[in-house]
Amino acid sequence: MSAFSTFAVYFIIWWLTLFTVLPFGVRTQAEENDVVPGSVESAPARFRGLRVVLMTTIIAALIHLGWYVLSVKLGYDLDTIFGFIGPKS
Repeated sequence: MSAFSTFAVYFIIWWLTLFTVLPFGVRTQAEENDVVPGSVESAPARFRGLRVVLMTTIIAALIHLGWYVLSVKLGYDLDTIFGFIGPKS
C-alpha cells in the first residue's frame, strides 16, 4: 500500500473521529450561567479547539494503527471480516 493511500485512510479516520470527539466535555453557556447577548444558550461556553484537535489526533492514530496492523500486516480485509459475522454457507 502506498504512503498516499495510508495517509488517505488516516485522514478519513481523523475526520470521522473529529465529529465523535467534538461533544466530549462541552459545557453550554446556560450551564455556566454566562450567556453572551446575541447567542443561543446552547452555544459552548469556551472554545476548546486545541484540546479537540489533540484528542482527535491521538484517538485517530490508535484506530489507524489497529487498522494498519489488521489489514496490512495480518492480511485481513473486508471479505474476511464479513466472513466472521456473515451467514455460513
